[in-house]
Amino acid sequence: MMLRRWEDLPQEMRTEEVRPYYDLLRKKQGSLLCKRLFDILASLVLLVLLSPVFLVLAIAIKLDSHGPVFYRQVRVTQYGREFRIFKFRTMVQNADRIGSQVTVSGDSRITRVGKVIRSCRLDEIGQLLNVLGGSMSFVGTRPEVPKYVARYTPEMVATLLLPAGVTSEASIRYKDEAELLDKAEDVDETYVRQVLPGKMAYNLASIRRFGLGQELLTMLRTVKAVL
Repeated sequence: MMLRRWEDLPQEMRTEEVRPYYDLLRKKQGSLLCKRLFDILASLVLLVLLSPVFLVLAIAIKLDSHGPVFYRQVRVTQYGREFRIFKFRTMVQNADRIGSQVTVSGDSRITRVGKVIRSCRLDEIGQLLNVLGGSMSFVGTRPEVPKYVARYTPEMVATLLLPAGVTSEASIRYKDEAELLDKAEDVDETYVRQVLPGKMAYNLASIRRFGLGQELLTMLRTVKAVL
């Protein structure tokens, strides 16, 4: 997970707002390499240990509703690259075509099994496949859909210097995000104008204090928050 040279970054990332974050991470290439090695080893171990859970979830989802086991939405990761995220499907098929791309707590598109999976946060464990493949990391900015990335401020673009993450400080702070959006008249606009800036403030702060110890602490705090 070595950083590209500054001149090899996408043009939209080579800005004065991004440069301080780049320079900070450039000094921590060894930590970035260790981060990637940890992602590979930990995701392999967890995929083996959780394989029975994967099987049970797959069977429950298929028996409950029509559609695929995984929800493969397009998201954005390091350097603005698009990828398809692995999430266990908790909503009706083609849910993103019949409503907002942000989910609220009482969303009618969520299936019966999906409600249980979401309550236990088990829909996210499919992202272990993304972590193993390198499109995601255990800790990092949660990957957004392209239309929200297009609304990033110049400073927010700095979060694309690193791979998207399964969890982050922002994820912990905003774990009840769906409830926050329940009363919004325009969910998408409320998310972009009110929720996204708050989350990004935490994400940018996490880059400024990037370190392996800090990331391990974030993972432990995530487990605590889920439990």
